[in-house]
Amino acid sequence: MRLLSTLEHGSLPVKTNVYGSDFPSKPINMTRKQHGRRARKKRQRECRETTVQTVTLSHEPQFVALRRWLQQRGFSSKLLVPAHFSDTGRGLMTLQPIKAEDLVISLPEKCLLTTSTVLRSYIGEYIERWKPPVSPLLALCAFLISERHFGQRAEWKPYIDVLPQKYTCPAYFSDEVIDLLPGSLSGKALEQRAMVQELHSSSLDFFSSLQPLFSQPVESVFTYDALRWAWCSVNTRTVYMEHQHTPYMSRERNVYALAPYLDLLNHCPAIQVKASFSHVSRCYEIRSIQGCKRFQQVFICYGPHDNQRLLLEYGFVAPGNPHSVVYVDQVILQQCVCIKDINQLAQKLLFLKKNDFLANLTLSLDGPSWRLMTALRLLSLKTEQYPFWKSVLLGAGVSHDREEWSVDAALRLCHYLMVDNTRALNKISQLTERADASLKEQLAVVECLRREEQDILGLNQEMLQGLQKQLLPSRQHAQLRTACTT
Repeated sequence: MRLLSTLEHGSLPVKTNVYGSDFPSKPINMTRKQHGRRARKKRQRECRETTVQTVTLSHEPQFVALRRWLQQRGFSSKLLVPAHFSDTGRGLMTLQPIKAEDLVISLPEKCLLTTSTVLRSYIGEYIERWKPPVSPLLALCAFLISERHFGQRAEWKPYIDVLPQKYTCPAYFSDEVIDLLPGSLSGKALEQRAMVQELHSSSLDFFSSLQPLFSQPVESVFTYDALRWAWCSVNTRTVYMEHQHTPYMSRERNVYALAPYLDLLNHCPAIQVKASFSHVSRCYEIRSIQGCKRFQQVFICYGPHDNQRLLLEYGFVAPGNPHSVVYVDQVILQQCVCIKDINQLAQKLLFLKKNDFLANLTLSLDGPSWRLMTALRLLSLKTEQYPFWKSVLLGAGVSHDREEWSVDAALRLCHYLMVDNTRALNKISQLTERADASLKEQLAVVECLRREEQDILGLNQEMLQGLQKQLLPSRQHAQLRTACTT
């Protein structure tokens, strides 16, 4: 679901570390910020230098039919036209300059496909009779499948015709493609696929109740492939819109609205918009905060999501995404820390889990996250240093050698993840050579994710090597001081 954000999307704050009096804390934090800022500026410069080829799609029959159909429902827009962009695919281009606070699009309520639409349709009486009540998601999926099946007779045919035939969400991925995803994402991808499969198998009885609407067996209409297509259509293309609860639907939150034409607007993490349903105009409205130049693609923001989230929920990756991170899970953490005592490692991991420091460990354009470095510092503690764990949680360092250990461990994590990325990229290259068009699209999305993460890892490796160099003089000074005292 597209959660259009009204927030400003700047750099996430980096929590600074507090070290002992001999530790050069300030230069280390400055180095991290300088690297992150430099990387962002480089990506922004590369983005500006890229020439985007645009081809209008206004003349294509399906878009002519869609605009005519929407006009009959009260929608008119001379500002935005459908176009194909070489960097994002289909989108909407503005024919006039858009200023800050300008209304970008206003889609009447009659044009929105919601559960209210479904309940008023031919399928509504069957939903009202069914017990237990179906979920809002299933109601929308069943309606989309039915409309696509009825073809020329379908009221929503002009909209169905412009929907993608397939998606690049993990629900469509084979085991071979899921295996190419980063470990933290592959598990979620399997869960998504299993969830869609479960939704289909658990809904077979409801689908059977719709048999009177169809001349052919419902088993051939409401197939798994059909439900997967409908589920991805709802999950990737709906906008957030709250609806009053109806006794004919389950208690799950009813916040879906499919928005024809509006859903052609693509995501850009740097864009700020205001989006909501207006109870005054009875339209779903989007206003620009930053404006847009004439003949440029108009973007919206689905929210401050990292690239793994974007791929999982929407089936694409945003190059140069400032919110993008590389995740470090417990399995990778265990493989990259040098703790030979298995019992000691297990105790430390249990401690991290109890204090909620095994989740959301990341590497970003700003460097290793505070949570990741804190987890590594806690893992570095010697037995006699355990009483200092509270200080570590508050950001304090324990000793120079433990700080060195933590930085070395972070470097090993980077190396491990870079090797994994290289393996995946080589495998993608091999599979692409013999892949069909659909598989190539899936592989291209995974490849883009892996390359984005490889760039982040390379940047972190450079930062951490810089930290190592800063730690070296301190260690030499400490060794010299020890030698003098002896």
